[in-house]
Amino acid sequence: MDKKVDSLQQEIDGLGWRFDHSYARLPEPFYARVGPEPVSAPTLILVNQGLASDMGLDLSHASADSLAQLFSGNRLPADAVPLAQAYAGHQFGHFTMLGDGRAVLWGEHITPSGSRCDLQFKGSGRTPFSRRGDGRAALGPMLREYLISEAMHGLGIPTTRSLAVVGTGDWVYREGPEPGAVLTRVAASHLRVGSFQYAAGISRPRTQAEGESPVRQLLHYAIARHDPELADAERPALAFLQAVIARQVSLLVHWMRVGFVHGVMNTDNMALSGETIDYGPCAFIDTYHPDTVFSSIDHAGRYAYGNQPAIAQWNLARLAEALLTEIDPDTDKAIDLAGSVIESFSTQYEAAWLAMMARKIGLFEGADVGEDEQALILDLLQYMQESRADFTHTFWSLGQSNEHAHHMDQERFVAWKGRWRARLGSDSSQWRRAQQQMQQANPVVVPRNAQVEEALRAAVEDHNLEPFEALLLQLQRPYDSEGKAPALLTPAIPTPGYRTFCGT
Repeated sequence: MDKKVDSLQQEIDGLGWRFDHSYARLPEPFYARVGPEPVSAPTLILVNQGLASDMGLDLSHASADSLAQLFSGNRLPADAVPLAQAYAGHQFGHFTMLGDGRAVLWGEHITPSGSRCDLQFKGSGRTPFSRRGDGRAALGPMLREYLISEAMHGLGIPTTRSLAVVGTGDWVYREGPEPGAVLTRVAASHLRVGSFQYAAGISRPRTQAEGESPVRQLLHYAIARHDPELADAERPALAFLQAVIARQVSLLVHWMRVGFVHGVMNTDNMALSGETIDYGPCAFIDTYHPDTVFSSIDHAGRYAYGNQPAIAQWNLARLAEALLTEIDPDTDKAIDLAGSVIESFSTQYEAAWLAMMARKIGLFEGADVGEDEQALILDLLQYMQESRADFTHTFWSLGQSNEHAHHMDQERFVAWKGRWRARLGSDSSQWRRAQQQMQQANPVVVPRNAQVEEALRAAVEDHNLEPFEALLLQLQRPYDSEGKAPALLTPAIPTPGYRTFCGT
């Protein structure tokens, strides 16, 4: 072996990996063994040193060339076991058998705390699931995922993370030629609702099957991975469904709290871990309206901001369908049990949403959210919608002292604010407590659409990462106004008709 190549491999192997490939121990119908395709001239663009450190990896002394070779997929750690996962999905309501068409899972790493995380390349080339795709990704969308996923982490919202972005030196062709890139994504797992839909799709009738069905195999794996305490439950499949619902309720409430629109809530993009996954046509609301859509292909508004809870419930119903054979051997009984659990989503979500909105306007934790409080919340949202108020700034400014607050002097808002302050009470200690709660619930900054686009444009077209890195820095402490650029403390400049794309 060439000495230079050998030293490169030694450097990559010595970064602190602790691999254990549990998914690869499932039967091969769940994946295809395939490695990343080489790229011609990898260049390290971004590496997330903080995330690496949390994972127990020491990248600080590795050369840029070594990291570029690693995070492009040109050179993997010796213990990596690359594969592409198989799954299915309802995409805009239409069922399709799918799989990782431009992604490769190259390892499961055990962190110093003992948690397990997936390492996955995006844009690493063709797999058996690519169909007619090239398996590659453009630099802009990979930088977008890095920025938005790290912003979501800063907001305290469960999310996949971004470890690195590498330029490939190759062009990809979409509307025109674009510079190619590979992103390394870190996730609690890449199990999805669509993983069970796939397993159900390949299950054979029990009378013909030998051994466990694919659904049962995947259920055992998913419970061991995410909910080991449920292994001895009376009905593990039903308990698992309930656990996934609880995580999705929590996640959706977080999205609604900060005005996040996912944009492509297909069942293959709903992670069973409860993390936000896939940052293609996503964005944050500037001016508030529940019908806000950012995806260029969502013409009917299926995945609009206000529709997200209902779509989440619809997706979870598809998970329940895939689990029916494991919930109870009596199909009618299984349907009744699963149906009751799915129906509980609405009740859980409504209670969690009201509690969250109460926190956003400073009503105390544990206080009864009665009719008067609900009216306060709904009247404010109605006013914001009709006046096209800035979502982030309106809520943040409520908790600020007068010199920092955004003054909306319309008569209707003044009247609402009078009712609100009367509900909070006149005691100064109560007001300080309410302020503290609002400051914890309402970010100062989110990734503003115009700023994101300018940062991406500068990075891709001008090869200038400074605006991107400056914006990323501002988003790392989104609830702290100290050190924020003055432009971030005022309502955003509206971007009418703003659209984002899947980035494939």
